[in-house]
Amino acid sequence: MASYRSVTVYCSSSNDIDASYVEAARSLGRLFAQKHVQLVNGGGSVGLMGEMARSVHESGGRVVGVIPLALKKIEGRAYEASDEMILTETMRDRKKIMYERGDGYVALAGGYGTLEEFLEVLTLRKLGYHDKSIVLLNTNGFYDELLSFFDKMTDSGFADKPASTFFTEVSRPEDVLKALGVGE
Repeated sequence: MASYRSVTVYCSSSNDIDASYVEAARSLGRLFAQKHVQLVNGGGSVGLMGEMARSVHESGGRVVGVIPLALKKIEGRAYEASDEMILTETMRDRKKIMYERGDGYVALAGGYGTLEEFLEVLTLRKLGYHDKSIVLLNTNGFYDELLSFFDKMTDSGFADKPASTFFTEVSRPEDVLKALGVGE
């Protein structure tokens, strides 16, 4: 069996999104499997989370899902096909395990939870708690306003270094693994 490097991916659990975001997640899932990168995600079967997990499996890869018991109890929410399903009591426990299991982190388009998870690993890197790679997949310019806001924070003196010091922004799924240093 291949040895897998693990990458934690934060992304949308919404199904009501443009197909271009779905295709980006599916494309990244195929690339993970091809490069023997184990996907660690929030354990969901919905939205980009489910799309990417299914794509990893369809391409022969491995998925680790981390989901709170309360969410797993909701029928259809959990990606039951995960190779490893870790059940947690709380969302905080889920985030901790996802953080610990990742050799790197990727954020795809998403909502409040995705943004919060991305900002947490960015903040932890800035504070020196880890030096793992973080990649922001900015499909269709989804995060352009956030990136502008980060610049405003630095320009206004609220951040001593540009946010881009702590993560790599890419616009295409095929650039994510290179930014993580996988497959070089």
